[in-house]
Amino acid sequence: MTAHPLTLSGALLSALPSGALYWAEAGLLAVADLHLGKAERLARRGGTLLPPYDSAETLTRLEAEIARTAPQVVVCLGDSFDDDAAARALPPGAEDRLLRLMAGRRWVWIAGNHDPGPATLPGTHLAEMRQGPLTFRHIARPGETAEISGHYHPKARLSLGGRRVSRPCFLADAARVILPAFGAYTGGLASDAPVLDALMGPGAVAILTGPRALAVPMRPGRAR
Repeated sequence: MTAHPLTLSGALLSALPSGALYWAEAGLLAVADLHLGKAERLARRGGTLLPPYDSAETLTRLEAEIARTAPQVVVCLGDSFDDDAAARALPPGAEDRLLRLMAGRRWVWIAGNHDPGPATLPGTHLAEMRQGPLTFRHIARPGETAEISGHYHPKARLSLGGRRVSRPCFLADAARVILPAFGAYTGGLASDAPVLDALMGPGAVAILTGPRALAVPMRPGRAR
């Protein structure tokens, strides 16, 4: 595993290849947009039928990251469930897996736009969280600093070996870090979309997930 180091308001962070963010000094692991129960929610609402394995795949990846980093605190940055009903209708075994992951550590659920109500699971439920110099929330706010958020599911496109590649990515500048969606089947928003371009300052980087965390300019070939 090759992480990419970041410094935000004096906090030394690691953008992990999985899409999780680790703050070693605080023993804190942050993940965004798990969207647990997405396949169930789409089926319930008569949408596209997806294989019902998204929650299991997402939890397997989360289990691996928790085993690797052994965090004291896990912060889920909103949209942890695809809606409030999905939180109450997790696939068999999913709730038990979550409870095992939560045991012995602080677990913080940040409210998202998909899951604004209180979840049925234990843990601390907050609109946003402040720890040290950093603020953790679901949606980035223009003009804020020292901010870690999710919501947008950023993805970057680039050419590798003569072919076009699109990968979920972190976006980072001197003021904020926006995490990629950690959940399976979540899709994404191009990192050069106007809403993201407006949020990110000069020199912003996109850190691609995959076998290793790879940082590239967010706006290649364009001065800002």
